[in-house]
Amino acid sequence: MTSPHAAVGVRLREVRRARGLSLSRLAAEAGVGKGTLSEIEGGTRNPTLDTLYRLAGRLAVPLADLLAEGPGSTAADDVTTVTLLDARVDDGGTTVEVYRLVLDAGGTRRSPAHGAGVVEHLTATRGAFRVDTGAGVLAVGAGSSASWTSDVPHAYTATSPTPAEAVLVITTPASPTPAR
Repeated sequence: MTSPHAAVGVRLREVRRARGLSLSRLAAEAGVGKGTLSEIEGGTRNPTLDTLYRLAGRLAVPLADLLAEGPGSTAADDVTTVTLLDARVDDGGTTVEVYRLVLDAGGTRRSPAHGAGVVEHLTATRGAFRVDTGAGVLAVGAGSSASWTSDVPHAYTATSPTPAEAVLVITTPASPTPAR
């Protein structure tokens, strides 16, 4: 059985090659160390959530495309855990990703810009979030929702004294432009 991070490495290499990018070029354009990228592709390094987002943005693919194991796949960093619940492409070619997002109390998750036209929809299910959309700040408490275009860097902060949880839906148009 292949480990989850080895499966991500295989998938990442497939997408990189399909885009005609060398390992060096992808590393430089995504702001990821070449050695780090090589280790991820080789399955010897577990990528952070930030690294996966940087790579997915440069490759112009939804994060779910790099989570090779599909629904149930988890990615994390020091304060954030995301679990892929579902990912599919609709009849018009739009990719819809559905995640469970858990952010430690007081933690902040900074996200790089996604491709042009990518929209995020956050519905808080527990606790509260402050979302800096790059165009403004939104307060999202349990039971409420917010949506924004995420083609600029943005951030989530858990403002509750306990971990904040949400359902995060990311819609990516059929032909996204790579984020820069």
